Amino acid sequence: MYITLRRDTPAPGRRALSAVPANVIALGAVSLVTDVSSEMVTAVLPLYLALTLGLTPLQLGFVDALSFGVTALLRPAGGRVADRWRHKPVAAAGYALSALAKLGVLAAGTALGPLAAAIIADRTGKGVRTAPRDALIASSAPAGGEGLAFGVHRAMDTVGAFLGPLAAFAVLAATGGTYRAVFVVSFCVAAFGVVLLVLYVRDRPGPTPPVPPLRTVVRDRRLWRMCALAAGLGVFTISDFFVYLLLQRSGAVPLLYFPLLPLGTAAVYLLLAVPLGRLADRVGRARVLLGGHLALVAATLLLAGATPAAPMVVGVLLLHGLFYASTDGVLMALAAPLLPDSSRTTGLAMVQTAQASARAVSSLAAGALWAAWGARAALLVMAAGLLAAVLAAARGLR
Repeated sequence: MYITLRRDTPAPGRRALSAVPANVIALGAVSLVTDVSSEMVTAVLPLYLALTLGLTPLQLGFVDALSFGVTALLRPAGGRVADRWRHKPVAAAGYALSALAKLGVLAAGTALGPLAAAIIADRTGKGVRTAPRDALIASSAPAGGEGLAFGVHRAMDTVGAFLGPLAAFAVLAATGGTYRAVFVVSFCVAAFGVVLLVLYVRDRPGPTPPVPPLRTVVRDRRLWRMCALAAGLGVFTISDFFVYLLLQRSGAVPLLYFPLLPLGTAAVYLLLAVPLGRLADRVGRARVLLGGHLALVAATLLLAGATPAAPMVVGVLLLHGLFYASTDGVLMALAAPLLPDSSRTTGLAMVQTAQASARAVSSLAAGALWAAWGARAALLVMAAGLLAAVLAAARGLR
């Protein structure tokens, strides 16, 4: 039997993508540009801190935990303001603050205090903008299509994550390894992202719905269940900061190519974000979410046990990208339909806060374990903890 398609009939994949609202595409474009800026800094920051400033593993863990901790504190406030006011202005304020923080990194030089303040400002912007942005995606998506909408957004975001390290590598190559040039270009790109948001992103249509009292929001058992899920998995999620630094310190990656390591993760994420978002809508978002964490368990064990070589690096980055493609947007797609529209931004912010707080603890613990027992022991402890957390979550979600 032969089945033919008419020329004017879009293929199933294209038909699904055509259903993604324009507002989601606009938000994806903003995130793409912003992620180019952010990943330019992220690609060089661990090496800058370790080599230029000479930070110890415990100090690196503290700096990384600081970035997660600040977002954890501010996300609920940003979400609450967005629910009471409008989503777009709050998100725009967060994007603008993160752009200005790039100038703070530039001005800080090698002084750890001002550099930490700039990192705090950048993470403050991220904490303020993330929940309103995700609420805009959820409210723009058709019912039952949240997984695809978040998958498309995260895929576009990941294009930026892919281009950012390339841009950082190009700037360093063109300027003879000048970190300050990376920070200047990063600011200019971030400012362009703010312009895109102001011009092309539409706010939530219609009047702002009545916002229930905060005590009503926090009494929602489904919300606390999602917060517990995010925190339980996050507390054993090893940070990208450590994954890339340990790959380089294994000896399998020359120092020159360190800024390119995030490209491996980003490439896998880019390829799989949309298919896994659609799969999550079909087979269950919790299944895809937990499967992604199992991929991180495998990546952590591979990093801890394999002989340093190119296949090990490729394997870790493949699994790391699979982890992000299966979890980043899927967690929000899982939580969003459970929350009423009038308090959805606050609820999503609370879930993100639980996750960010847990990851701050994870970074501190990983740094302390590395300093006390060595990198391999730290990786094994984190892998065992995450596996136990996945098994507990699977039982709790039945």
